[in-house]
Amino acid sequence: MNDLDAALARAADWLMQADGLLVTAGAGMGVDSGLPDFRGREGLWRAYPALGRARLDFSEIACPDSFVRSPRLAWGFYGHRLARYRSATPHAGFALLQTWAARMPQGLFVFTSNVDGQFQKAGVPPERVCEVHGSIHHLQCLEPCCERIHPADPLAVSIDAERCEWLGELPRCPACGRLARPNILMFGDWGWLAERTRAQQQALERWRRGVDKLVVLEIGAGTAIPTVRWFGEGLGQPLIRLNLREAEVGGGRAVGLPLAALAGLQALEQALQRHR
Repeated sequence: MNDLDAALARAADWLMQADGLLVTAGAGMGVDSGLPDFRGREGLWRAYPALGRARLDFSEIACPDSFVRSPRLAWGFYGHRLARYRSATPHAGFALLQTWAARMPQGLFVFTSNVDGQFQKAGVPPERVCEVHGSIHHLQCLEPCCERIHPADPLAVSIDAERCEWLGELPRCPACGRLARPNILMFGDWGWLAERTRAQQQALERWRRGVDKLVVLEIGAGTAIPTVRWFGEGLGQPLIRLNLREAEVGGGRAVGLPLAALAGLQALEQALQRHR
């Protein structure tokens, strides 16, 4: 048995014994669904050539100031992402997670830095998802004028993809009529309304208190913005890390699998089948 097979066998054993599955997911979870992870400025600029021509880094477009400086460019970027996330089909790994959790008494909970809503789209109940950086499918006032967070469902996206520019009337706050923005935690963001995410975090903590044998399955969470990695590591529970480039783990209660999301989940399914 090679090192990878041994790690998969150990991870499968933890999954078989667990009564609750906590999935902690970063941008790598969506790559197999065709979603970009903006790894480095080159990845961002390949997806958005207009940002490359303007020499804008991710932190310079994904910030509240961009909505002040150039609202049509900022909304072009976020509008394109919203349309792409709406049209994406979650890959088969999402279903595997739910199948495994269905055998556990306490089921599944998701903690993710992704703002794409793909777990809910794949069938995970919204009350079992904690979106620590918010959601592109919800909007708020840029100011903000109040604490109101509202769904983006009625928002019709119309953009010039080549120029990364929003076309037509810009999204407005229904309370004051001024510019709206996604309810996402951005860089240099002092105006993000966090109440929705705080309620999700409270629900996660209530769920955790009812789990006796928790296993943490981290998928595609990198070190550049380590929110997801730190959260999972800090729980002190068995940790399975799926990461194609950064699978290293520390301590005896963790295994690292140098695999992409879908390939890693399929490999875990094969290991579980061997254990049954």
